[in-house]
Amino acid sequence: MTKQTKAPGRRPEDERLPLGSTIAYGLQHVLTMYGGIIAPPLIIGQIAGLDSTEIGVLIAACLFMGGLATILQTVGIPFFGSQLPLVQGVSFAGVATMGAIVTSGGGLPAVFGAVIVASIIGLLIAPVFATIIRFFPPVVTGVVITTIGLTLLPVAAGWAMGGNRNADDFGSPENLMLAGVTFVIVLVLSKVRVGAISRLAILLAIVIGTIFAVIIGKADFSTVGEGPVFALPTPFAFGLPTFEIAGIISMFIVILVTLTETTADILAVSEIVGTKVDSKRIAAGLRADMLSSAVSPVFGTFTQSAFAQNVGLVAITGVKSRFVVTAGGAVLVILGLLPVLGRVVAAVPSPVLGGAGIVLFGSVAASGIRTLAKVEYRDNMNLVIVASALGIGMLPIAAPTIYDQMPSWFVTIFHSGISSAAVAAILLNLLFNHLGSAKRKNAFVSAPTRSIPVAILDALEDGDSVVDGKVVDKEGNEVIVERPAH
Repeated sequence: MTKQTKAPGRRPEDERLPLGSTIAYGLQHVLTMYGGIIAPPLIIGQIAGLDSTEIGVLIAACLFMGGLATILQTVGIPFFGSQLPLVQGVSFAGVATMGAIVTSGGGLPAVFGAVIVASIIGLLIAPVFATIIRFFPPVVTGVVITTIGLTLLPVAAGWAMGGNRNADDFGSPENLMLAGVTFVIVLVLSKVRVGAISRLAILLAIVIGTIFAVIIGKADFSTVGEGPVFALPTPFAFGLPTFEIAGIISMFIVILVTLTETTADILAVSEIVGTKVDSKRIAAGLRADMLSSAVSPVFGTFTQSAFAQNVGLVAITGVKSRFVVTAGGAVLVILGLLPVLGRVVAAVPSPVLGGAGIVLFGSVAASGIRTLAKVEYRDNMNLVIVASALGIGMLPIAAPTIYDQMPSWFVTIFHSGISSAAVAAILLNLLFNHLGSAKRKNAFVSAPTRSIPVAILDALEDGDSVVDGKVVDKEGNEVIVERPAH
């Protein structure tokens, strides 16, 4: 069993594990989010027309800054860092916007300038943004957590199919088999009654799945030796930032989405960990996000945000220690300085990650459903809130092109299922539970159709129950029911 040093009264996230376990669990976090953190620089680098070496520099910078941002978020300093097990990395929310800035003629320098200014504005408004915590009751957080899990499941499906939609073997039976084998390994290892193994089920399944992929010829490590072993991030490697008003405005909308998603992730992980967060703690987490985002362009990378898939890892493993994620941040920094290690991790086949991702992301949705189970649905509009917000959140997942004809600012906000569900849940909760009557009935909640005289209840004793239309006592003996003569 894993030795724990949790002191009585200490917050769950402050638990300290042995060094070996801490590093292993931290590496598990890195493997879980590695594909996600390198995807934005890959996409933006290709849009900007960079060659493979320059894209490699972008990826290294993303890993390096993601690691530093994770350490800041988990360890925390005064006014910065939520001190929760949240992994930071380049946010997907801004990929489309940054791509538009690049193609408009500004190039990467205009992207970096827009990120710097918008992030500084976000840093200033973080305390105000954090005051909305009272508008995040379980009916809102449950919707957001559930949506996070459901939104990430298509990512797992894409990984299981091969990751690259343009590849000839995308969706091949071999890829799906490899994902299925990894999925089964996760289940088997999770069932093992040795704590260290069950908690490391995801990492061990990825390792075993990769070995199996090598055996069947579905893994390629031939490029690991290509390129430098060690490389330091170069400040302003892609030129000094430029500042364009249109780019800054569009990036500020992205920052608002990032603040919303990070707030949702903070609330989600706090629910899973079982710790309390207030507006000050949320503000500290948002400040850490924005400070990291403002500094990131100096080293050639983009906005930083909490990674939702790692929230799922906390849920599935039960490892709540923030110091485990700090170790993961240190691994990211090392990967950013040692590109050769990054190439090893990048060689893990996507189907292997997909098999593990099914469990990970499904566990996030399950955590959200568990939160929604705590919500009171009688004599209020909460069922309508949940139904509507979940439906709105799933629209861009079910139909990714649904908002293609809408204005760019609208697309930036609502193309993300997480942010659209969060906005809908918050607004509907305000409308029905704050501005409207909290006791208003809705069409989905039927009024009682029967009533029982209180005298009948007074005649019952402890343990009495009704079985097959008869009243029986706690020992199963029938209780005679006296009926009026008329």
